[in-house]
Amino acid sequence: MSFTYPVTFASGGAQLDRAAHLRTSTRRLLRDASARLLPFWDGRPMIAMGDGWRHLGWVPPLPQTLQMAAEEPIFLGLYEDTPCFAADYSHHDRERLQQKFIAGAKFVDLRQIAGEIPAGDAAVAATAKGVLGWHMTHRFCSVCGAPTEIAEGGWKRICTECGAQHFPRIDPVVIMLVTRGDRVLLGRQDAFPEGLYSLIAGFMEPGEAIEDAVRRETLEEVGIKVGRVRYLACQPWPFPSALMLGCAAEALNDEIAVDTQELEDALWLPKSELPDVLAGKHTRLAAPRVSAIARVLLSAWAAGDIEGF
Repeated sequence: MSFTYPVTFASGGAQLDRAAHLRTSTRRLLRDASARLLPFWDGRPMIAMGDGWRHLGWVPPLPQTLQMAAEEPIFLGLYEDTPCFAADYSHHDRERLQQKFIAGAKFVDLRQIAGEIPAGDAAVAATAKGVLGWHMTHRFCSVCGAPTEIAEGGWKRICTECGAQHFPRIDPVVIMLVTRGDRVLLGRQDAFPEGLYSLIAGFMEPGEAIEDAVRRETLEEVGIKVGRVRYLACQPWPFPSALMLGCAAEALNDEIAVDTQELEDALWLPKSELPDVLAGKHTRLAAPRVSAIARVLLSAWAAGDIEGF
């Protein structure tokens, strides 16, 4: 059965034509009359807000605007057939910057706004945030330590000394809907808001298959052995640069043994209680945010749209 639920940052991504063949033509594209630029400040995209509406705060890539950026802009691709770019302005005063670009616009945490903007806008902003974040942490060569410079529209950095080429990277993370009959396994980190429980998740390791990572992480964090594993859906998660790989997993035992270095608590939640959790009506538990793939997987399972094992 195919997974058809929309996933924030993934749904709408097809609307962005990444146009890799144009990445060496960014100077020409910046002069296009329809070109637009999305400013970022401290990892936050500019969002234009009105009465009941939200959308990305695009501005024209004017020379004076480009000169203010920390580095040359990143070419995101063609969005709505328009050349689109993003640039970082974190070294400027936030309030003055907002007033300079768009009256009433603000730099907003993408996690807070993702569910309130169009799916295509969310996917574009996630792409921009991920690539800009990579540039901020890769300004020096990992081979020789010399400064690197932007190339190919921001999708590569080249060392100015040894010539080593560096490309944006993502970190694969498995996140699993572990079930046993009509119960689902939930965990809580101490950094979570009060009452929040979510699905078990963890980073993949080199040489590891998705199924093996699901089994290892579940056993390590909560002592639950996993049998069959089925891939469901993925979510780009640019906080800072993860790809969440959502899977359904079959639990083979009941007794939870929490690794307190990883989690504060874990529990089995009966399916009958999940609708109240998702609706915010549960007496003790809170659900993951709407934009998280954990929320999507739990909602699909609650609705009977993810088959058990």
